[in-house]
Amino acid sequence: MAQFINPFSDWGFKHIFGREISKDLLICFLNDLFAGEFVIKSLAFGNKEQIGLSKDSREVIFDIYCTTDEGKEIIVEMQNRGQEHFIDRALYYTSRVIVNQGIKGEWDYDIRPVYTICFMNFVDPLLPLGKLRTDMILADKDNGKMVSDKIRMVYLMLPFFEKTETECENDFERWIFVLKNMNTFERMPFLAKNAVFKNLAEISDLRTLSKKDMDKYEDSIRIMRDAYATYKYAIKTGLEDGRKQGLEEGMAQGMAQGMAQGMEKGMAQGMEKGMEKGKAEAERQKNIEFAKLMLSDGDSTEKIQRYTGLTAEEINEIAQSLH
Repeated sequence: MAQFINPFSDWGFKHIFGREISKDLLICFLNDLFAGEFVIKSLAFGNKEQIGLSKDSREVIFDIYCTTDEGKEIIVEMQNRGQEHFIDRALYYTSRVIVNQGIKGEWDYDIRPVYTICFMNFVDPLLPLGKLRTDMILADKDNGKMVSDKIRMVYLMLPFFEKTETECENDFERWIFVLKNMNTFERMPFLAKNAVFKNLAEISDLRTLSKKDMDKYEDSIRIMRDAYATYKYAIKTGLEDGRKQGLEEGMAQGMAQGMAQGMEKGMAQGMEKGMEKGKAEAERQKNIEFAKLMLSDGDSTEKIQRYTGLTAEEINEIAQSLH
């Protein structure tokens, strides 16, 4: 039976990497990720709520936000499910941190480097297929030479990591192997390779969690599973609705334009509409489950609105359903 935290859950990921007591794990991982480029000796966690550019802007929330001893600002995010415009979303978050460095009055635009690391438990078709790690920098299009080191985005598409325990050749690969498979382990591998994995085993051992932390972890797992089940059901329903709508529209168009051509076009349009409807409903259900968790933690309606996009009326209805 598995005995370690699932790092793909929101609470689990932050428990492992986002606390003062465990930040040595984050330092070790980042040093292995950027091995040969720079060494982080210490870091400080920052406020994850980056205030918007205008008064009515929503706050941007990161999984982990920290500043290294050299002044580099680093965002670390775990994304468990694919979403539209994910690459642009990461760019937006990174840009927001850069903009927030601005100083009123006289300023020469001397900004600190901002790094965004995205763990992706899915495949994004805009990134190179078959490649675990994709690094994006500002560089000349023709010669590839870096123009500025102030922005760096690292995408880690975990589905493309297929090495076994014995095939891992360095600590970075060992980290990826562990994070990808940790929720299935009965024992932590690589304990003899690096002491950091012993520390990881101690921090992520489910048997050491307090009842309060275990409740939070189980809530996080439930939300993750419910969101996945809702997503699959919404896609299935969307496809079925799309086929039905496509058939109806195709037959109607076929009467005037030719049965074969009309049905093909109608099916395509109907399936597209059904998929969009299904994805939207899956996202809404995910926000509702997140709102339930925040309500159980005593968060205010205003805060839940910022995090989920739900209206105050919707949140009040959810609150009433919990009683």
